[in-house]
Amino acid sequence: MIRAIVHADKKWGIGKNNDMMFSLPKDMKFFRETTSGHTVVMGGNTLRSFPNQKPLKNRVNIVLSRGQVRDDCIIVRSFDELKAEMKRRENEEIYVIGGGEVYRELLPYCHEALVTKVFAEGGATVFFPNLDEKENFTLVYESEDIEDNGNTIRFTTYKNNAVQPL
Repeated sequence: MIRAIVHADKKWGIGKNNDMMFSLPKDMKFFRETTSGHTVVMGGNTLRSFPNQKPLKNRVNIVLSRGQVRDDCIIVRSFDELKAEMKRRENEEIYVIGGGEVYRELLPYCHEALVTKVFAEGGATVFFPNLDEKENFTLVYESEDIEDNGNTIRFTTYKNNAVQPL
């Protein structure tokens, strides 16, 4: 199953200057626990935004990058290569973790989107598609409001009712 996992501000903003807009320990814990032991898919900028530009531990990291060469993750050079690599793993749990272009390209193939909604504005320069306006996506789960490092967040799950095959 393929899922997108993201946190977004109230305007569906997801990042600013290749960094996160909020420090959300509870959301980070949810991200770690949800993706650990599985495959994560990201663009090169997302990988570069990690501490020391290192891939995430305890996960298979697949990175779409036209320029990077490294042996600590799987590098693919195009969306076609990326989709082929994901198809080889279609019986595994795969999490799309960013950035904006990767989310937009792969969202039609995601069975679900796990969106941590942050009830604040972060001054985003990169945005996630507004799933409340996408006819194929239905909100199927919403947590109570949770306080996280001075921000109010809510964990949500959107189901894609028209998943495209890879």
